[in-house]
Amino acid sequence: MSDTSPQPRIVHTVEQPTAVVHDRIPMDALTEFFGRAFGAVMAAAQVQHVQLAGPPFALYRGMPTRTVDVEAGFPVSGNFMETEGVAKGTLPEAEAFEAVHIGPYDSLEKTYGIIQEHMKAGGFTPSDTMWEYYLSDPETEPDPTKWQTRVVWPIA
Repeated sequence: MSDTSPQPRIVHTVEQPTAVVHDRIPMDALTEFFGRAFGAVMAAAQVQHVQLAGPPFALYRGMPTRTVDVEAGFPVSGNFMETEGVAKGTLPEAEAFEAVHIGPYDSLEKTYGIIQEHMKAGGFTPSDTMWEYYLSDPETEPDPTKWQTRVVWPIA
């Protein structure tokens, strides 16, 4: 492991209300889906005067294959009401492993592998739900080698 490899740590997440777009899509359609989902959630939150309470995220259910069950949106504060295409959701309270991935999105599986190794070494079983917070905005940081993604993978 190099000095730039993510160092997973155990964290306790608290339940967080979210506004999301949920779908089951092909993996190669994620970029388009994220653009559509994040835009729809921001617009719905603005109309409802609900504050976004954190960076955009994606929550995955099950291990991604060619298709993925995904929710994309934002944590919110305030009372978000479901609207056409945008649902209320929740990031769960959990004991989880967390690591910050630095680099392009297409190399995230390396960080997941490192987290999985740490879980196995500690005798933990990974949950079938995990999420990623996108800490860097590709519109303002065009260099993918500098992008930061916080990966949270709960313990089952």
